[in-house]
Amino acid sequence: MKKIISIFAAVTLAACASNIGTNTYQTSATGQINSVQEGTIINVRQVRVATENGGVGTLAGGIAGGAAGSMIGGNSAVNVIGAVGGAVLGGALGAKAQEGLSAQTGYEYIVKLDNGKAITLTQGTDQVFSVGQPVYVLDASYGERARIIPR
Repeated sequence: MKKIISIFAAVTLAACASNIGTNTYQTSATGQINSVQEGTIINVRQVRVATENGGVGTLAGGIAGGAAGSMIGGNSAVNVIGAVGGAVLGGALGAKAQEGLSAQTGYEYIVKLDNGKAITLTQGTDQVFSVGQPVYVLDASYGERARIIPR
């Protein structure tokens, strides 16, 4: 039973990582118009992108911890105390596990737009740009993410 709960929790937490790449779009973004600006990369730095705790890790950890804690021997009162304590501890550990398992490497870019304004944008590592490279900046419209693509 403990092994099944552990496998379930690990699979659930691993599924929490968002795709932050430049080539992944939500279906709702298809057919939508985004405005485009031209610019040049003036700075690049590698960053860590961590998923905000959406509760999945806490829930999965709490369930696993509660199940494991309820198996403590003794009478019913000890089982209940073990389940509650296990759920609290499991929830806290699950939240930390979700954050660690879903963390990704990304790049923060500073782009000097052709209109003179400088902007920053962080995105995944599927396309890496270098200082001096001309790019297009696709503005975020309709709830979609902004992104930088090669020019």
